[in-house]
Amino acid sequence: MQGTSFGIVVFDQVEELDFVGPWEMLRVWNQQAHGPENCLIVAQAKAPVTCAKGLSINPHISFAACPQLDYLLIPGGIGTRKEVDNPVMLDFIATQAKHCKAVLSVCTGAFVLQAAGLLAGKKATTHWGSLDRLRALGDVEVAEQRFVRDGQIWTSAGVSAGIDLTLAFIAETAGDAVAGHVQFYAEFFPDGKRYGGCEHRPEAPAYLKQS
Repeated sequence: MQGTSFGIVVFDQVEELDFVGPWEMLRVWNQQAHGPENCLIVAQAKAPVTCAKGLSINPHISFAACPQLDYLLIPGGIGTRKEVDNPVMLDFIATQAKHCKAVLSVCTGAFVLQAAGLLAGKKATTHWGSLDRLRALGDVEVAEQRFVRDGQIWTSAGVSAGIDLTLAFIAETAGDAVAGHVQFYAEFFPDGKRYGGCEHRPEAPAYLKQS
């Protein structure tokens, strides 16, 4: 994908695995199977960002300096509760999305997409703990699935689900063989073990109860 740019937005209190999981899959795709040439970590300012669990990261580029992206991913985390009211963030996402081939979110990143006007009338999902909050917005068809695609918009459940989302996106974009190569290199083969009967908890999402 020579010349293709994939951007991942970060912000204070972003959930680490929400963006690091997809980042890993994208970079494996680039290095092993000619994935997007440019993978950028983008933030409102080019300054250190403190994540939800304490990790500090350095974005590659600011919103103002960011070129038009082909693909955009918005992770979640407690910081999204602030970012849904951040006009600079929402304008950046809405403006980029007009020309993106696909826009993706992980976990509560779905709320930022909704605030940017990208989920109206769309089918989407989010972290199990925020499904009812997403339903309450009234303009989103909420699906309790590991990940959901509705046109150019992709959303996933929480945290580790972003890896599944990204592999599915790679399969759709580059084919099953490429996605399989990325999956094999990364050894992403969850064993399906459920600990402590978590699938029986009343708040467990539908996809977990059915698996």
